[in-house]
Amino acid sequence: MPQVSIAEAKSHLSELIAKCAHGHERFIITRRDKPVAALVSLDDLMIIEQHQERQGLAAVASSWPGFEEVASGVVGVRS
Repeated sequence: MPQVSIAEAKSHLSELIAKCAHGHERFIITRRDKPVAALVSLDDLMIIEQHQERQGLAAVASSWPGFEEVASGVVGVRS
């Protein structure tokens, strides 16, 4: 993933946004050569958020009493 400094991102923000939105490119924004943020398309952000929601649901479900029994049954269904 290409890296751009904050200064470069400021001076080329419209161009970077267009590349994200239309070219589905992603950029790491850096400060003093250290990553501090990312610029991604709205579609990519929605995918990331959906992934986080699914992981959150799995974490909640795994804390339910008796989840071990359900999880072992699901593994059996998959195979």
